[in-house]
Amino acid sequence: MNVNPAFRLVPLLLLLAQVLTLPAQTAREYLERAEEAMRGSELRAEMTMTIVRPTWEREMSLTSWALGADRAMMVITAPARDAGTVFLKRDREVWNWVPQLERVIKMPPSMMAQSWMGTDFSNDDLVRESSVLRDYTHAIVGEEDVMGRPCAVIELTPLPDAPVVWGKVRMWVDRTDFLQLKVESYDEFGDLVQTLETLEIGELGGRTLPVAVQVVPADEPGHRTEMRYDALDFSPDLDEGFFTVSQMQDL
Repeated sequence: MNVNPAFRLVPLLLLLAQVLTLPAQTAREYLERAEEAMRGSELRAEMTMTIVRPTWEREMSLTSWALGADRAMMVITAPARDAGTVFLKRDREVWNWVPQLERVIKMPPSMMAQSWMGTDFSNDDLVRESSVLRDYTHAIVGEEDVMGRPCAVIELTPLPDAPVVWGKVRMWVDRTDFLQLKVESYDEFGDLVQTLETLEIGELGGRTLPVAVQVVPADEPGHRTEMRYDALDFSPDLDEGFFTVSQMQDL
């Protein structure tokens, strides 16, 4: 029996129509998956940070804990002169415990853009007072390969009156594993301030993740800060009672 060629096209056209009408991955969904991949609902991490300057290098070790997006604690464990220094985030409030002074200092929003402990990370980078999901609008503006992985390029624009450090942020998020592989941070005038780059992808805590990253400032040649994850635990059994000012002094 001869079949009209037009009828042979019908199943193919129907399949194509179904594919074209499938909802695309939105910018927000990429960011939600990236946050979940790196942090999950709770986390304990051990990290080593190396500050590199043209004439010297310095290393520090730290341990951090996070519960969701609004609770975080971080303590420096080495070198000895900084050991015991603690940072606490609860919602949008950030505190710093300085053992040498035996004082808890509440950090104002104006300090979030400043260098964290002399590194190329800002206070906001490490403590994350602002939220990429809550404080910005999001749009996919392109696609590029990073480390051989196709990535969605997502532009984040701060909401009016949002308490954020950056005037604009661009993120490269892996389309397959939702790894955040590169971040460019811009000031309010649109000038590049710093770039966060993934140096190495590996497996920790049963997940494939960026295990080493570095921040490179745009206007300081020879300056960079590398952060390497030494251990990750995605089920440390935390509760909100751990993230208190009094707990800072007991770490």
